[in-house]
Amino acid sequence: MKKLIFVIVLLVTVLSVQQANASSYSIDEQAIDQLFESAVETSMLSVNATEPSAVAANVSTTVMAKEKDAVVAIVLDFFLGGLGIHRFYLGTETLTGLAYFLTCGGIFGIVPLVDLVVLIIDNKDISAYVNNPKFFMWN
Repeated sequence: MKKLIFVIVLLVTVLSVQQANASSYSIDEQAIDQLFESAVETSMLSVNATEPSAVAANVSTTVMAKEKDAVVAIVLDFFLGGLGIHRFYLGTETLTGLAYFLTCGGIFGIVPLVDLVVLIIDNKDISAYVNNPKFFMWN
């Protein structure tokens, strides 16, 4: 059965590749020129390259200001909650993740399950759980 499905997928792929050809595509050079003319040139750095401390401060502020995504935390908790991976993503200390591992997935999986429910309920603002050093993050 697997071989039959493989052969069908292979045939469909080969037939679809043969139907595509370069003559069916066209390039509007005038539209491309207009896009380049209306484009605004920007720079990756907004500070002088002669001030390395200002560049470092700007980069560290950007990294610290980056917010964690609730969906990523929920997916990590759902699939790898017993290992505490979602807590590492949220910025928890290493010992908390180790405690998850040593307690057989957070007291036999109960703590990651509660974490999952809490993250789903509070998915609009998870800032209370970011860099939270507690074993029970909802506490």
